[in-house]
Amino acid sequence: MIEIREARANNLKALDVDVPRGRIVVFVGVSGSGKSSLVFDTIAAEAGYQLNETFPPFVRNRLPKWARPEARRIDGLSSVVVIDQRRIGGNARSTVGTITDAWTYLRLLFSRVSTPHVGESNRFSFNDRTGMCPTCSGIGEVVVSAVERFLDLDKSLKGGAILLPGFGNGGYWYAQYADIGTFDADTPLREWTQAERDALLYGGEHAARLSGRLPKQYEGVVERFERIYLRTADNLSDRKRETLARFTRSALCPECRGDRLNEAARTATVLGFTIGELARTEISELAALVTTVTDPNVAPVVAALKARLDALVAIGLGYLHLGRGTSTLSGGESQRIKTVKHLGSSLVEMLYIFDEPTVGLHPRDVASMTELLQRLRDKGNSVLVVEHDPAVMAIADQIIEIGPGAGERGGTLVFQGTFAQLRRADTLTAAELSRQQPLEDRPRTPRGRIIVTDATRNNLKNLTVDIPAGVMTVLTGVAGSGKSSLAAELVAQHDAVVIDQKPVAANRRSTPITYTGIATPIRKLFARYNDVPAGLFSANSDGACPDCRGLGVIYTDLAFMEGQETICETCGGRRFVPEVLGYTVDGLSIADVDDLTIDDAIRRLPDRAITKALSSLQAVGLGYLRLGQPLTTLSGGESQRVKIAKELREALEPTLYVLDEPTTGLHLRDIGTLLNVLDNLVEHGHTVVVIEHNLDVIRRADWLVDLGPGPGKYGGTVVYEGPVADATGTATAEALRV
Repeated sequence: MIEIREARANNLKALDVDVPRGRIVVFVGVSGSGKSSLVFDTIAAEAGYQLNETFPPFVRNRLPKWARPEARRIDGLSSVVVIDQRRIGGNARSTVGTITDAWTYLRLLFSRVSTPHVGESNRFSFNDRTGMCPTCSGIGEVVVSAVERFLDLDKSLKGGAILLPGFGNGGYWYAQYADIGTFDADTPLREWTQAERDALLYGGEHAARLSGRLPKQYEGVVERFERIYLRTADNLSDRKRETLARFTRSALCPECRGDRLNEAARTATVLGFTIGELARTEISELAALVTTVTDPNVAPVVAALKARLDALVAIGLGYLHLGRGTSTLSGGESQRIKTVKHLGSSLVEMLYIFDEPTVGLHPRDVASMTELLQRLRDKGNSVLVVEHDPAVMAIADQIIEIGPGAGERGGTLVFQGTFAQLRRADTLTAAELSRQQPLEDRPRTPRGRIIVTDATRNNLKNLTVDIPAGVMTVLTGVAGSGKSSLAAELVAQHDAVVIDQKPVAANRRSTPITYTGIATPIRKLFARYNDVPAGLFSANSDGACPDCRGLGVIYTDLAFMEGQETICETCGGRRFVPEVLGYTVDGLSIADVDDLTIDDAIRRLPDRAITKALSSLQAVGLGYLRLGQPLTTLSGGESQRVKIAKELREALEPTLYVLDEPTTGLHLRDIGTLLNVLDNLVEHGHTVVVIEHNLDVIRRADWLVDLGPGPGKYGGTVVYEGPVADATGTATAEALRV
């Protein structure tokens, strides 16, 4: 057993629990109940901390940081591997091939048996100077001027027609164009001849066509911009970086056409294919193709490559290709890729921790993930899973439910046993397992159409799709069928608000207080109730603790060791001087406000501005968040709901909203709250388009666009569009009727 005694991380209430080792244990509970606090902030944190302590300080300072959890005792731990939903990200050089090491084996194969022979494997590496394309430095793309953004044709030069910084009226370069006597500075550019506009932009031969009317050393707008910005790209100021982002775009490298390699590497072949062609081949096909390399000298390389490709196919990623950039992967795809390296591992008695491994999976594909979890367990490992999907609960050896509610109403053990026992238990999860959202058989009437035309992004096969306006449409289909590509085309062709799962804050100082802008109303409320200046209640004011300067912690730099944060002894972490802490509202000091949940704050802080700002967060089911909780600690699903709440506050004109799997991180009970929020958006005249696999959300939709029939090249077509209740003959339709 993993024995945990008196765990107090976040909202855990001195929790005691024994978690069986060598089993699949699924942790369930409503959002904010404390299951992640137990699994990640307690079990994983202690295992990671103890493992790191075995290394010397120099090494330890370069390892992932684990904060030791608050608990009286934790025993029975193993080395931990956390496989979470964070996107792999990486830089422009990171691909599916490099992150899985499959590219390493592929280039080793080419270095031995390619025709013509090129040399060592690093000559097929786009991250090595001996292999990379000299034009794009191995990126496959180059930065080019977005010339179409340079000019406002409805304005004259004097009126600011050149939009680039420094080129407009009054700018440093303005006189080089407006004052040379060649161009009419008072006439809108739309009334110029095409030859005049080309001369303004490009100079060179275009300038010569104006019969010598331009100065000899004349430099066109594009030439000057590229000299200033693109040829001196090192150590650019923030202002220049913003200009680059606005007035440039990425384009396929004109030399390597995206292969990333120099001419020798990109023209060598194996089995008649270049390495670039194989990098663009779907992994499921590539796995079969490499086995036809029969040279015995490279048999070990072929076997290793085949094993890695087969592992990717086994977890449902056969539709990807090795050249796919990791930054384009979804959270679910990233999570599954992280598991690949562990499938072939001979380590046993490891502790694997998964965070919602079915995210991004169509119900048809969930079996591939549950088989993976069982394989890891059967090799002698312990597998702990935080999950809401009943299909994962069904294969668990044991289920632990934390609850009964969220935030302060959670943090206790409410159930421990088998799935069959859970279904008979008196818990929120048990109640939801027996409930099913009915199919929407009376869809709302659209108020027009939003048309996506000729969509060819990724695997889309020249699609034209009508999205009904003023209702809720769900895009469905198996993983890799083209849902995200269609949504991206919708956003590209129409103005839309995208609500994804990216973090809503970049630093720990951002909290619900700062995000909703209620800091000032809170200070004014305390000032009004106590008849003192509002400035006293700012952590940056005279009322702040003088020793920690209102931070509540003291940071100590320990040179080569990890810096240490300790609670300020003067204020005990409460950030203010005792005089300020003596002023209260409803028995609360200004320091107590941080510990209030959103639900409590609405009830206990009598101020309309505070209530109005927080009510939208409450409406999306986040009432359990503490006002002082750093937004960096939110899950992807919570981050998405914070963004939805912001839109609920700010949306006025009818808007197109595109949401990426908003049920991520949601308990079955919380999905009903989310659906009510989406209905609220529709009732206010907005159009809602949702990428989703959750069947309850699909059943509630007014319109269904189902893509497929399979992943990758087998997808990219619409296999059904229409009312949900009428869907037949697709994988989604089958799942809806189970």
